[in-house]
Amino acid sequence: MQTLIHNIKAIVGCHAKEVLLVKGRGMKDLPILENAWLLMEDDRILNMGTGTPPEGTFEQIDAGNGFVFPTWVDSHTHIVYAGNREGEFVDRINGLTYEEIARRGGGILNSAAKLRLASEDELIEAALNRLTNVTKTGTGAVEIKSGYGLTIDAELKMLRVARKLAQLQPLPIRTTLLGAHALPLEYKGNKSGYIQLVCEEMIPRAAEEGLADYIDIFCEEGYFDVADTERVLEAGAKWGLKPKTHVNQFNAIGGVKASVERGAISVDHLEELEDDDIDVLIGSGTIATALPLCSLFLTIPYTPARRLIAAGVPVAIATDYNPGSSPSGNMSLAVALACMKMRMNPEEAINAATINGAAALEWSDQMGSMTLGKKASFFITREMTSYAYLPYSFGDNLISRVFVNGKLVATNS
Repeated sequence: MQTLIHNIKAIVGCHAKEVLLVKGRGMKDLPILENAWLLMEDDRILNMGTGTPPEGTFEQIDAGNGFVFPTWVDSHTHIVYAGNREGEFVDRINGLTYEEIARRGGGILNSAAKLRLASEDELIEAALNRLTNVTKTGTGAVEIKSGYGLTIDAELKMLRVARKLAQLQPLPIRTTLLGAHALPLEYKGNKSGYIQLVCEEMIPRAAEEGLADYIDIFCEEGYFDVADTERVLEAGAKWGLKPKTHVNQFNAIGGVKASVERGAISVDHLEELEDDDIDVLIGSGTIATALPLCSLFLTIPYTPARRLIAAGVPVAIATDYNPGSSPSGNMSLAVALACMKMRMNPEEAINAATINGAAALEWSDQMGSMTLGKKASFFITREMTSYAYLPYSFGDNLISRVFVNGKLVATNS
Protein backbone atom coordinates (compact mmCIF):
# COMPACT_ATOMS: atom_id res chain seq x y z
CA MET A 1 0.00 0.00 0.00
CA GLN A 2 1.22 3.47 -0.89
CA THR A 3 0.53 6.49 1.30
CA LEU A 4 1.15 10.11 0.36
CA ILE A 5 1.79 12.68 3.07
CA HIS A 6 1.34 16.20 1.72
CA ASN A 7 1.24 19.77 2.98
CA ILE A 8 4.58 19.33 4.81
CA LYS A 9 6.36 22.54 5.77
CA ALA A 10 9.69 20.69 5.66
CA ILE A 11 11.14 17.20 5.90
CA VAL A 12 14.09 17.18 8.30
CA GLY A 13 17.15 14.93 8.15
CA CYS A 14 17.17 13.98 4.47
CA HIS A 15 20.65 12.51 4.55
CA ALA A 16 22.11 10.72 1.53
CA LYS A 17 21.95 6.93 1.62
CA GLU A 18 25.69 6.60 2.25
CA VAL A 19 25.56 8.81 5.36
CA LEU A 20 25.33 6.43 8.32
CA LEU A 21 26.94 8.69 10.94
CA VAL A 22 27.85 12.34 11.31
CA LYS A 23 30.71 13.86 13.31
CA GLY A 24 32.72 17.05 13.69
CA ARG A 25 31.46 19.84 11.44
CA GLY A 26 29.23 17.29 9.76
CA MET A 27 27.01 17.25 12.84
CA LYS A 28 25.65 20.64 11.75
CA ASP A 29 24.66 19.25 8.35
CA LEU A 30 20.91 18.65 8.58
CA PRO A 31 19.49 18.48 5.04
CA ILE A 32 15.84 19.49 4.68
CA LEU A 33 13.22 19.58 1.95
CA GLU A 34 10.86 22.57 2.18
CA ASN A 35 7.26 22.69 0.95
CA ALA A 36 7.47 18.93 0.68
CA TRP A 37 5.59 15.71 0.19
CA LEU A 38 6.47 12.15 1.22
CA LEU A 39 5.42 8.88 -0.39
CA MET A 40 5.76 5.62 1.53
CA GLU A 41 5.02 2.10 0.44
CA ASP A 42 4.24 -0.40 3.19
CA ASP A 43 7.08 0.07 5.71
CA ARG A 44 9.54 1.99 3.49
CA ILE A 45 10.14 5.53 2.25
CA LEU A 46 9.48 5.29 -1.48
CA ASN A 47 9.91 8.89 -2.64
CA MET A 48 9.85 12.51 -1.53
CA GLY A 49 10.06 15.90 -3.15
CA THR A 50 9.06 19.55 -3.10
CA GLY A 51 6.19 21.48 -4.62
CA THR A 52 3.18 19.76 -6.14
CA PRO A 53 2.86 16.13 -4.98
CA PRO A 54 2.46 13.33 -7.51
CA GLU A 55 -1.00 12.17 -8.59
CA GLY A 56 -2.17 8.64 -8.00
CA THR A 57 -4.52 6.42 -6.07
CA PHE A 58 -2.75 6.84 -2.73
CA GLU A 59 -4.04 6.91 0.77
CA GLN A 60 -3.50 10.56 1.69
CA ILE A 61 -2.49 12.24 4.93
CA ASP A 62 -2.46 16.00 5.40
CA ALA A 63 0.52 17.06 7.54
CA GLY A 64 -1.16 20.37 8.36
CA ASN A 65 1.95 22.38 7.43
CA GLY A 66 3.89 20.58 10.15
CA PHE A 67 7.45 19.31 9.98
CA VAL A 68 8.39 15.67 9.40
CA PHE A 69 11.32 14.36 11.44
CA PRO A 70 12.84 10.88 11.56
CA THR A 71 11.78 9.29 14.84
CA TRP A 72 14.22 9.57 17.72
CA VAL A 73 16.40 6.52 18.37
CA ASP A 74 16.95 6.07 22.11
CA SER A 75 20.16 4.05 22.29
CA HIS A 76 20.45 3.79 26.09
CA THR A 77 17.55 2.81 28.37
CA HIS A 78 16.79 0.61 31.38
CA ILE A 79 13.08 0.62 30.65
CA VAL A 80 12.37 -2.82 32.17
CA TYR A 81 12.19 -2.37 35.93
CA ALA A 82 9.89 -2.94 38.91
CA GLY A 83 8.51 -0.23 41.15
CA ASN A 84 10.09 3.18 41.47
CA ARG A 85 12.50 5.10 43.68
CA GLU A 86 10.84 8.40 44.47
CA GLY A 87 11.97 8.02 48.10
CA GLU A 88 15.56 8.37 46.95
CA PHE A 89 14.54 11.46 45.00
CA VAL A 90 13.46 13.00 48.28
CA ASP A 91 16.69 11.80 49.94
CA ARG A 92 18.73 13.69 47.35
CA ILE A 93 16.64 16.82 47.89
CA ASN A 94 17.50 16.46 51.58
CA GLY A 95 21.20 16.37 50.81
CA LEU A 96 22.25 12.75 50.25
CA THR A 97 24.38 12.00 47.19
CA TYR A 98 23.78 9.19 44.71
CA GLU A 99 26.80 7.36 46.17
CA GLU A 100 25.59 7.80 49.76
CA ILE A 101 22.18 6.42 48.89
CA ALA A 102 23.83 3.41 47.23
CA ARG A 103 25.96 2.72 50.33
CA ARG A 104 22.77 2.64 52.41
CA GLY A 105 21.33 -0.14 50.25
CA GLY A 106 19.45 2.11 47.85
CA GLY A 107 20.15 2.73 44.20
CA ILE A 108 20.61 -0.24 41.91
CA LEU A 109 20.35 -2.74 44.78
CA ASN A 110 16.95 -1.29 45.68
CA SER A 111 15.72 -1.87 42.13
CA ALA A 112 17.25 -5.35 42.06
CA ALA A 113 15.35 -6.40 45.18
CA LYS A 114 12.06 -5.26 43.63
CA LEU A 115 12.74 -6.82 40.25
CA ARG A 116 13.52 -10.27 41.65
CA LEU A 117 10.03 -10.35 43.18
CA ALA A 118 8.25 -9.24 40.00
CA SER A 119 6.87 -11.70 37.47
CA GLU A 120 7.59 -11.46 33.77
CA ASP A 121 3.97 -10.52 33.15
CA GLU A 122 4.18 -7.66 35.66
CA LEU A 123 7.40 -6.38 34.10
CA ILE A 124 5.92 -6.59 30.60
CA GLU A 125 2.79 -4.66 31.57
CA ALA A 126 4.79 -1.86 33.20
CA ALA A 127 7.30 -1.63 30.35
CA LEU A 128 4.57 -1.58 27.70
CA ASN A 129 3.07 1.48 29.38
CA ARG A 130 6.47 3.20 29.36
CA LEU A 131 7.02 2.36 25.71
CA THR A 132 3.60 3.78 24.83
CA ASN A 133 4.53 7.01 26.56
CA VAL A 134 7.94 7.38 24.90
CA THR A 135 6.41 6.73 21.50
CA LYS A 136 4.14 9.73 22.01
CA THR A 137 7.22 11.94 22.40
CA GLY A 138 8.66 10.78 19.08
CA THR A 139 10.78 7.73 19.87
CA GLY A 140 10.74 5.02 17.21
CA ALA A 141 13.40 2.55 18.42
CA VAL A 142 15.08 1.77 21.74
CA GLU A 143 17.82 -0.20 23.41
CA ILE A 144 16.91 -1.96 26.67
CA LYS A 145 19.52 -3.05 29.21
CA SER A 146 19.27 -5.61 31.97
CA GLY A 147 21.13 -4.83 35.20
CA TYR A 148 18.41 -4.81 37.86
CA GLY A 149 18.51 -8.55 38.48
CA LEU A 150 22.11 -9.25 39.53
CA THR A 151 21.48 -13.00 39.51
CA ILE A 152 21.56 -15.25 36.46
CA ASP A 153 17.82 -15.98 36.61
CA ALA A 154 16.78 -12.37 37.19
CA GLU A 155 19.07 -10.93 34.50
CA LEU A 156 17.80 -13.46 31.97
CA LYS A 157 14.25 -12.66 33.04
CA MET A 158 14.82 -9.01 32.17
CA LEU A 159 16.25 -9.89 28.79
CA ARG A 160 13.39 -12.28 28.02
CA VAL A 161 10.95 -9.50 28.84
CA ALA A 162 12.80 -7.12 26.50
CA ARG A 163 12.68 -9.67 23.68
CA LYS A 164 8.95 -10.22 24.26
CA LEU A 165 8.35 -6.47 24.22
CA ALA A 166 9.76 -6.37 20.70
CA GLN A 167 7.00 -8.78 19.65
CA LEU A 168 4.18 -7.06 21.53
CA GLN A 169 4.54 -3.47 20.33
CA PRO A 170 5.82 -1.72 17.19
CA LEU A 171 9.15 -0.21 18.31
CA PRO A 172 12.29 -2.14 17.26
CA ILE A 173 14.37 -3.09 20.32
CA ARG A 174 18.03 -3.98 20.87
CA THR A 175 18.98 -5.71 24.12
CA THR A 176 22.09 -5.40 26.28
CA LEU A 177 23.32 -7.64 29.09
CA LEU A 178 24.38 -5.43 32.01
CA GLY A 179 24.96 -8.09 34.64
CA ALA A 180 27.87 -6.06 36.03
CA HIS A 181 25.74 -3.08 37.04
CA ALA A 182 26.41 -3.32 40.77
CA LEU A 183 27.75 -5.86 43.23
CA PRO A 184 24.83 -7.85 44.70
CA LEU A 185 24.61 -8.24 48.47
CA GLU A 186 25.25 -11.97 48.13
CA TYR A 187 28.75 -11.17 46.82
CA LYS A 188 29.68 -8.41 49.24
CA GLY A 189 33.46 -8.65 49.71
CA ASN A 190 33.75 -11.07 46.78
CA LYS A 191 33.69 -8.94 43.64
CA SER A 192 35.99 -11.33 41.76
CA GLY A 193 33.53 -14.14 42.43
CA TYR A 194 30.68 -12.14 40.96
CA ILE A 195 32.69 -11.14 37.90
CA GLN A 196 33.49 -14.82 37.43
CA LEU A 197 29.77 -15.63 37.57
CA VAL A 198 29.01 -12.95 34.98
CA CYS A 199 31.78 -14.05 32.63
CA GLU A 200 31.52 -17.83 32.94
CA GLU A 201 27.81 -18.39 33.46
CA MET A 202 25.65 -15.32 32.83
CA ILE A 203 27.15 -14.26 29.50
CA PRO A 204 27.13 -17.77 27.99
CA ARG A 205 23.50 -18.32 29.04
CA ALA A 206 22.34 -15.01 27.59
CA ALA A 207 24.20 -15.66 24.34
CA GLU A 208 23.09 -19.28 23.97
CA GLU A 209 19.46 -18.26 24.45
CA GLY A 210 19.80 -15.39 21.97
CA LEU A 211 18.71 -12.82 24.53
CA ALA A 212 21.40 -10.13 24.17
CA ASP A 213 22.87 -8.08 21.33
CA TYR A 214 25.47 -6.23 23.43
CA ILE A 215 27.49 -6.46 26.64
CA ASP A 216 27.81 -3.62 29.18
CA ILE A 217 29.41 -2.87 32.55
CA PHE A 218 29.24 0.06 34.98
CA CYS A 219 32.90 1.11 35.11
CA GLU A 220 32.93 3.49 38.06
CA GLU A 221 34.50 3.97 41.47
CA GLY A 222 32.61 1.89 44.02
CA TYR A 223 31.24 -0.40 41.32
CA PHE A 224 33.60 -2.06 38.79
CA ASP A 225 37.13 -1.06 37.83
CA VAL A 226 39.08 -1.16 34.58
CA ALA A 227 40.32 -4.72 35.13
CA ASP A 228 36.73 -5.87 35.68
CA THR A 229 35.69 -4.02 32.55
CA GLU A 230 38.37 -5.65 30.44
CA ARG A 231 37.45 -9.08 31.71
CA VAL A 232 33.70 -8.69 31.12
CA LEU A 233 34.08 -7.16 27.66
CA GLU A 234 36.51 -9.88 26.58
CA ALA A 235 34.14 -12.57 27.87
CA GLY A 236 31.29 -10.94 25.96
CA ALA A 237 33.35 -10.83 22.78
CA LYS A 238 33.90 -14.58 22.94
CA TRP A 239 30.13 -14.97 22.71
CA GLY A 240 29.62 -12.38 19.98
CA LEU A 241 28.41 -9.56 22.23
CA LYS A 242 29.83 -6.15 21.32
CA PRO A 243 30.48 -3.57 24.07
CA LYS A 244 28.28 -0.56 24.91
CA THR A 245 29.58 0.65 28.25
CA HIS A 246 28.76 2.94 31.19
CA VAL A 247 31.87 5.06 31.74
CA ASN A 248 32.92 8.37 33.32
CA GLN A 249 29.61 9.17 35.01
CA PHE A 250 31.17 10.36 38.26
CA ASN A 251 34.89 9.69 37.78
CA ALA A 252 37.34 9.18 34.91
CA ILE A 253 39.16 5.95 35.79
CA GLY A 254 40.21 4.60 32.39
CA GLY A 255 36.98 2.98 31.25
CA VAL A 256 36.91 4.85 27.95
CA LYS A 257 40.29 3.49 26.88
CA ALA A 258 39.44 -0.06 27.95
CA SER A 259 36.15 0.09 26.04
CA VAL A 260 37.56 1.62 22.85
CA GLU A 261 40.44 -0.88 22.75
CA ARG A 262 37.84 -3.66 22.81
CA GLY A 263 35.78 -2.27 19.97
CA ALA A 264 32.98 -0.52 21.84
CA ILE A 265 30.09 0.59 19.65
CA SER A 266 29.50 3.40 22.13
CA VAL A 267 30.70 4.73 25.46
CA ASP A 268 27.84 6.25 27.42
CA HIS A 269 27.56 8.97 30.10
CA LEU A 270 30.93 10.81 29.87
CA GLU A 271 29.86 13.53 32.28
CA GLU A 272 33.46 13.53 33.55
CA LEU A 273 35.86 13.58 30.63
CA GLU A 274 39.61 14.10 30.46
CA ASP A 275 41.72 15.05 27.47
CA ASP A 276 43.20 11.55 27.37
CA ASP A 277 39.71 10.09 27.00
CA ILE A 278 38.99 12.33 24.01
CA ASP A 279 42.35 11.43 22.45
CA VAL A 280 41.42 7.75 22.67
CA LEU A 281 38.04 8.38 21.03
CA ILE A 282 39.42 10.36 18.08
CA GLY A 283 39.31 8.22 14.97
CA SER A 284 38.19 5.12 16.90
CA GLY A 285 34.71 4.85 15.42
CA THR A 286 33.25 4.61 18.92
CA ILE A 287 30.25 6.87 19.51
CA ALA A 288 30.10 9.14 22.56
CA THR A 289 26.56 8.92 23.96
CA ALA A 290 25.39 11.74 26.21
CA LEU A 291 22.53 11.29 28.69
CA PRO A 292 21.33 14.81 29.56
CA LEU A 293 18.20 13.74 31.45
CA CYS A 294 20.44 11.96 33.95
CA SER A 295 22.50 15.12 34.42
CA LEU A 296 19.33 17.12 34.98
CA PHE A 297 17.87 14.68 37.50
CA LEU A 298 21.06 14.10 39.52
CA THR A 299 22.32 17.69 39.13
CA ILE A 300 25.70 16.45 37.90
CA PRO A 301 27.75 17.91 35.01
CA TYR A 302 26.59 17.51 31.44
CA THR A 303 28.65 15.67 28.84
CA PRO A 304 31.03 18.22 27.23
CA ALA A 305 29.60 17.89 23.75
CA ARG A 306 31.43 20.91 22.33
CA ARG A 307 34.82 19.37 23.14
CA LEU A 308 33.82 16.06 21.60
CA ILE A 309 32.42 17.64 18.44
CA ALA A 310 35.49 19.86 18.05
CA ALA A 311 37.64 16.72 18.24
CA GLY A 312 35.61 15.02 15.51
CA VAL A 313 34.06 12.42 17.83
CA PRO A 314 30.51 11.40 16.85
CA VAL A 315 27.99 12.27 19.57
CA ALA A 316 24.63 10.59 20.21
CA ILE A 317 21.91 11.52 22.69
CA ALA A 318 19.81 9.05 24.69
CA THR A 319 17.58 9.23 27.78
CA ASP A 320 19.02 6.64 30.21
CA TYR A 321 15.38 5.96 31.17
CA ASN A 322 15.57 4.24 34.57
CA PRO A 323 13.93 4.51 38.00
CA GLY A 324 16.89 5.96 39.89
CA SER A 325 18.77 8.55 37.87
CA SER A 326 16.55 9.36 34.87
CA PRO A 327 12.88 8.46 35.34
CA SER A 328 11.89 9.80 31.92
CA GLY A 329 12.10 8.54 28.38
CA ASN A 330 11.29 11.87 26.76
CA MET A 331 13.79 12.15 23.91
CA SER A 332 12.36 15.51 22.85
CA LEU A 333 13.34 16.88 26.26
CA ALA A 334 16.77 15.27 25.93
CA VAL A 335 17.27 17.10 22.63
CA ALA A 336 16.21 20.39 24.23
CA LEU A 337 18.61 19.89 27.15
CA ALA A 338 21.43 19.10 24.72
CA CYS A 339 20.84 22.51 23.18
CA MET A 340 20.40 24.42 26.42
CA LYS A 341 22.93 22.72 28.70
CA MET A 342 25.45 21.11 26.33
CA ARG A 343 25.51 24.03 23.88
CA MET A 344 24.71 21.85 20.91
CA ASN A 345 23.12 23.56 17.94
CA PRO A 346 19.62 22.29 17.08
CA GLU A 347 21.04 20.61 13.97
CA GLU A 348 23.69 18.80 16.04
CA ALA A 349 21.21 17.72 18.70
CA ILE A 350 18.70 16.43 16.15
CA ASN A 351 21.40 14.45 14.34
CA ALA A 352 22.63 13.10 17.68
CA ALA A 353 19.14 11.83 18.52
CA THR A 354 18.43 10.34 15.09
CA ILE A 355 21.17 9.21 12.70
CA ASN A 356 23.86 8.89 15.41
CA GLY A 357 21.48 7.22 17.83
CA ALA A 358 20.69 4.70 15.12
CA ALA A 359 24.42 4.19 14.50
CA ALA A 360 24.89 3.50 18.22
CA LEU A 361 22.54 0.54 17.72
CA GLU A 362 24.03 -0.43 14.33
CA TRP A 363 20.72 0.43 12.68
CA SER A 364 21.55 3.56 10.73
CA ASP A 365 21.20 1.70 7.43
CA GLN A 366 17.53 1.19 8.33
CA MET A 367 16.46 4.26 10.33
CA GLY A 368 17.62 7.57 11.76
CA SER A 369 17.10 9.72 8.65
CA MET A 370 14.50 10.50 6.00
CA THR A 371 16.25 8.60 3.24
CA LEU A 372 14.78 6.72 0.28
CA GLY A 373 14.61 3.01 1.01
CA LYS A 374 14.85 3.35 4.78
CA LYS A 375 12.08 2.41 7.16
CA ALA A 376 9.18 4.84 7.19
CA SER A 377 9.68 5.78 10.85
CA PHE A 378 8.98 9.46 11.39
CA PHE A 379 6.84 11.92 13.30
CA ILE A 380 4.77 14.87 12.16
CA THR A 381 4.76 18.01 14.27
CA ARG A 382 2.14 20.61 14.79
CA GLU A 383 2.60 23.77 12.75
CA MET A 384 5.89 25.44 13.78
CA THR A 385 8.02 28.31 12.51
CA SER A 386 11.23 26.24 12.22
CA TYR A 387 12.72 22.93 13.33
CA ALA A 388 14.59 24.83 16.06
CA TYR A 389 11.22 25.59 17.65
CA LEU A 390 10.96 21.95 18.75
CA PRO A 391 13.82 22.13 21.33
CA TYR A 392 13.06 25.80 22.03
CA SER A 393 9.52 25.05 23.20
CA PHE A 394 10.69 22.27 25.51
CA GLY A 395 7.62 22.31 27.75
CA ASP A 396 5.20 21.43 24.95
CA ASN A 397 4.71 18.18 23.11
CA LEU A 398 4.59 19.50 19.56
CA ILE A 399 4.40 16.04 17.99
CA SER A 400 0.99 15.27 16.51
CA ARG A 401 1.47 11.82 14.93
CA VAL A 402 4.15 9.13 15.08
CA PHE A 403 4.73 6.45 12.44
CA VAL A 404 6.95 3.40 12.89
CA ASN A 405 7.65 1.14 9.94
CA GLY A 406 4.90 2.85 7.96
CA LYS A 407 2.20 2.44 10.60
CA LEU A 408 0.58 5.13 12.74
CA VAL A 409 1.47 4.19 16.31
CA ALA A 410 0.73 7.34 18.33
CA THR A 411 -1.52 10.38 18.06
CA ASN A 412 -1.43 13.37 20.39
CA SER A 413 -4.65 15.37 20.46
